[in-house]
Amino acid sequence: MLELFHCLFQLDFDWLFTQYGTAVYLILFLVIFIETGLVIMPFLPGDSLLFTAGLFAKLGYLNIAYLILILFVAAVLGDNINYWIGRKIGLRIFHLKLRGKSIVKQEYLDKTHSFYEKYGTKTIIMARFVPIVRTFAPFTAGIAEMNYRKFFSFDILGGALWICSLTFAGYFLGHFDWIKTHIEKVALGIIFISILPIIIEMVKSKMKKKTS
Repeated sequence: MLELFHCLFQLDFDWLFTQYGTAVYLILFLVIFIETGLVIMPFLPGDSLLFTAGLFAKLGYLNIAYLILILFVAAVLGDNINYWIGRKIGLRIFHLKLRGKSIVKQEYLDKTHSFYEKYGTKTIIMARFVPIVRTFAPFTAGIAEMNYRKFFSFDILGGALWICSLTFAGYFLGHFDWIKTHIEKVALGIIFISILPIIIEMVKSKMKKKTS
């Protein structure tokens, strides 16, 4: 099991195919499902895994149609389970009282609810492309009691954009020899691009503080 996790983080698909064959589809499903569905495991590879899976589909190891469908179902199912964990369990935990006081003030929960009612659709879509944030966004949406129909519809859209864009990027760029021989560098580049919005926002926030 440890070797499996090590190879997943190293994106060693050659080892995965040698050891598991067509069961790689199930492994990829579980990784995307767990990363998006379990709030305690946001560290699993997402963007780089999708890109690499697309690349290996181009090389003939995977069927691109099956791959897209399986990963899309995993992403949407994971997000929806995460939403309901937040709504049914997370919200109850935050309402618990410690020494007569709520763990989280109702004021904060109300503000979170207002934020997701106003900006939730954009958040759900954009969060798909940001590591760690995409794991917590549906959970927080559940806690905020975001309208489920709205959440579900935009989660499908965000999931389709995320899965298709990165998987097809790997598929259509897979024929470049440099990419095939430098997949680790490509993966690091994807991770950097994924967290770039966070870095930009942090820089903007610091600039505003300095200006004020």
